[in-house]
Amino acid sequence: MTFKKTLLICAATLALPLSAQAQETLTLYTSQPNKDAQMTVDAFEAANPDIKVDWVRDGTTKLMTKLRAELSSGVVKPDVLLIADSVTMESMVADDYLYPYLSEERDHYETSLYSEQGYYYGTKLITTGIVRHQKAAQTPVDWVDLAKPEYKNQVAMPSPLYSGAALIHLATLTSDASLGWNYYEQLNANQVKAQGGNGGVLKAVASGTKPYGVIVDFLAIREAAKGSPIEFIFPKTGVSMVTEPVAIMKGAKNKAAAERFVDFVLSEKGQDLVLEQGYLPARQGMPVPAGFPARENIRLMPFDAAQTLKDNEANKARFSKIFEG
Repeated sequence: MTFKKTLLICAATLALPLSAQAQETLTLYTSQPNKDAQMTVDAFEAANPDIKVDWVRDGTTKLMTKLRAELSSGVVKPDVLLIADSVTMESMVADDYLYPYLSEERDHYETSLYSEQGYYYGTKLITTGIVRHQKAAQTPVDWVDLAKPEYKNQVAMPSPLYSGAALIHLATLTSDASLGWNYYEQLNANQVKAQGGNGGVLKAVASGTKPYGVIVDFLAIREAAKGSPIEFIFPKTGVSMVTEPVAIMKGAKNKAAAERFVDFVLSEKGQDLVLEQGYLPARQGMPVPAGFPARENIRLMPFDAAQTLKDNEANKARFSKIFEG
């Protein structure tokens, strides 16, 4: 090779963008909706041009089935997980599949929103509260209202046998001393209909089929903003929540890039993205999306993800016995 040709090759290499020269690859498994996942990846890559993200998206249940099948074959494909709930993450902790990483960003989060050892971190708050049709006769302010006689056969709620958020909601409320399992027995006696997911509840209340419902916050608030005749109510006792946690796989091939991803989604810039997507940021001191009350006016009910993991099957069985006889 001539000296001149060597110089030309070197010059061409230097002219390439950084992303084409020495770009690392990070593999993400996520259950975020496609639009949100693309926004997350785009924002991270823009902030970290030396890292390219390959991502796989599916619902949490299907995604975890795929992941566990891979793990059982001795294959670790993802570096990072970004999935719906902390209970699923606790199952991964129990099976020793996650890598403990103590992000410096954790100081900006309530301790209840992340694993003490750094196995996972909540990235947003998706709470469950009450949705009301604007023409409904009553205005409930707390969970106990839905068990009152005037609400009989007028309330829809997602089934914890179908919805992960509803299962966490069940564990949260039944662990509350003022509610407990007695509350679910009262709901059943009041002919509350428990079936399907949050989307079905939204449809029932928005159409007026049921005047009241139990639902995740953003669904109702977004639809109300679009003109749907409904309103979302944050109960006085508090709300249950899923936190869409992020975690690093113990067998990750690119832990350094994975740590940067975790730091990014927990950073103020990453939480601005959560806000832009229309969710409550998990980071303290952040604004709230349009239609939400001030953060200090939203009471989060205590929740133990590890205990809930242990109780899940028993909770499902007890719920089935109450509502299906």
